[in-house]
Amino acid sequence: MSRGPVAIKRRRARTAAQSPAARRAADPQRAREAERYAEPVPSRELVLRTLEEEAVPVDERRLAQRLGVRRKEAEAFARRLAAMERDGQILRNRKGAILVAGRVDVVRGRVEAHPDGYGFVVPDDGGADLYLAPGEMRQVMHGDGVLVRPGGVDRRGRREGRIVEVVERAHRLIVGRLVIERGVAFVAAADRRIQHDILIEPGASGGAKPGQIVTAELVVQPGLQTQPIGRVVEVLGDFGDPGMEIEIALRKHDLPFEFTPAAKSLAARLPRAVRPADRKGRQDLRGLAFVTIDGETAKDFDDAVWCERAGRGFRLLVAIADVSHYVAARDALDDAARERGNSVYFPRRVIPMLPEKLSNGLCSLNPDEDRLAMVCDVAVGARGELTRYEFYPAAIRSHARLTYDQVAGALYQAPARIASAVAPLVERLRLLDEVFRALLHARGRRGAIDFETIETEIEFDAHGKIARIVPRPRNDAHRLIEECMLAANVCASDFLRERGHPALYRVHQGPTPEKLEALRGFLKSFGLALGGGETPHAQDYARLLESLKGRPDVQLLQTVLLRSLKQAVYSPENVGHFGLAYESYTHFTSPIRRYPDLVIHRSIKAALAGRAYDPGDWTALGLHCSMTERRADDATRDVQAWLKCYYMRDRVGDEFPGTISAVTSFGIFVALDDVYVEGLVHISELGNDYFQFDPVGHLLRGDRTRRQFRIGDRVRVRVVRVDLELARIDFVPA
Repeated sequence: MSRGPVAIKRRRARTAAQSPAARRAADPQRAREAERYAEPVPSRELVLRTLEEEAVPVDERRLAQRLGVRRKEAEAFARRLAAMERDGQILRNRKGAILVAGRVDVVRGRVEAHPDGYGFVVPDDGGADLYLAPGEMRQVMHGDGVLVRPGGVDRRGRREGRIVEVVERAHRLIVGRLVIERGVAFVAAADRRIQHDILIEPGASGGAKPGQIVTAELVVQPGLQTQPIGRVVEVLGDFGDPGMEIEIALRKHDLPFEFTPAAKSLAARLPRAVRPADRKGRQDLRGLAFVTIDGETAKDFDDAVWCERAGRGFRLLVAIADVSHYVAARDALDDAARERGNSVYFPRRVIPMLPEKLSNGLCSLNPDEDRLAMVCDVAVGARGELTRYEFYPAAIRSHARLTYDQVAGALYQAPARIASAVAPLVERLRLLDEVFRALLHARGRRGAIDFETIETEIEFDAHGKIARIVPRPRNDAHRLIEECMLAANVCASDFLRERGHPALYRVHQGPTPEKLEALRGFLKSFGLALGGGETPHAQDYARLLESLKGRPDVQLLQTVLLRSLKQAVYSPENVGHFGLAYESYTHFTSPIRRYPDLVIHRSIKAALAGRAYDPGDWTALGLHCSMTERRADDATRDVQAWLKCYYMRDRVGDEFPGTISAVTSFGIFVALDDVYVEGLVHISELGNDYFQFDPVGHLLRGDRTRRQFRIGDRVRVRVVRVDLELARIDFVPA
């Protein structure tokens, strides 16, 4: 078949002769699109066929014209193209023209940089990563979107890539420390994955002094022959200033922390209290003794609970703040909430998803104030089964703001621990405890996995200095609220699934075949086995965890089991929640601080009204919300690591007992007892031997001495170095 210039010209002539209307009519998936969408746009198949016929990269406007896309379809068509680009079906060149990805020998992906100067390209289509040598990394930064051409294999067997084009720059602003050497000013990035020094234009240092933390705006991006150039647009202050670690984390992780003028204006126009008109059409539940149960420092109260006995079972009401009543889809507040994805909780500071007027005020279920709520009214059987449920809007009034410790003291400890605020509610709390016990039994029968972890909290003195780091163990009051929220989330998921309404599910998949094989090999060395064959269920994990209780190596085994599982994400594809052993699960109970929950509230309201709620591309929204969740985790982890370094800076030379918490090819990480701080013992400090890393056994083994260092082993270490800039603590064996 000829592919020469004449054949291409003939094909383009035939393409031009076909009218847009005829092309739309000939869409091979026209019927499918009409079933899915009220206003169907050209199918992916038709888009790809048209691009193939054009035989050259096509401008988006021309493509829309060729496909007869009308003005009212433009937004939906743009979303379709974005989804096809994300899925790797199409690419855009430097000029923005569109071409079929399969016709070009390149891979699209995102750069994952390493602090040592090399990096990888993680393909958008989920293929194997491509190694980028330090020379290739000169023209890109961590997070950049690139087109790469697969090349050969390096000496370590890694498939290499060559950058063809940088299609998306991840960084416009860089936060770091201003350095001046021999009259040349540059910014050393706080993010160590950015190895480039940002040269500062003469006279563009913004008045910053050497050593201060600044934000630089890039005016020239890096290239093979050019170093990035920028200008200082913000001087944050000195490195040791109080709260500087948070200011750095906000900018390093590109966290939105200021609301737009439009969002502030919209929030300012909202009332400060619930008005009589707001209660119209809602069930009036203000007479029921709802209570909120949260942590000591919480200010945004999403959920309140109430229950009563109903025959042999219970009637449980979970009231959730009705944020969607005040935040309309696609208004300025919604845009801000969507961009943030979630609230971010730092020590002593919160970056809320919504302005404080809503998050701590109008939407928060504060005690003794009328509030609007969406209620999940569920019947719980004596064995914890959810037999019936319904959702409806209501007006409620919380009768008390309780803490976990107060409730635990009232229910599970001596009567003297019952606080005055709790005393009138003790009987109602005991009913809630009975519901909790029933739900807990159902959890056990279901086989949900329950990993025991210790969370820590940093306590500060009156001067803002770190006083100590303390464990915050979960008590049964935490679990009581958790089980009530799980029940409401399951009902929300089932409600939307039964009605065929799209949703953002909270999905958690089981282990990959590779991780499962490695896990079984590890367990075998301990004389243990995981049931379930090639497809184990959560119940198999739960049974194994139960059998480990009381073993001295339980922490090691639990850690390895946990690491064999994937991370939970948001997706419109319901593949179930492996860890919780649910076939269908979503997030409904925290709309003040999580955007997916707000989306679910709107979906439930739409389904109740016989309509459908469409936030746009559900898959893209799930990816975005999963990203903002990881972004928040990374930022808070950075801040906690810096604070722990600050806490340990005066303890260089001290010795501590600890436990190996992780093993890598370059050393072991040790978590100190009582101090709850983690640091690295580099492999070169482990002894006069060559140590080989065994990733399956999670250990390092000496070639000559055969000495082993494994996760869970007890060691004693000495602190030899604390680096505040790198947020790193180095140990050596004591």
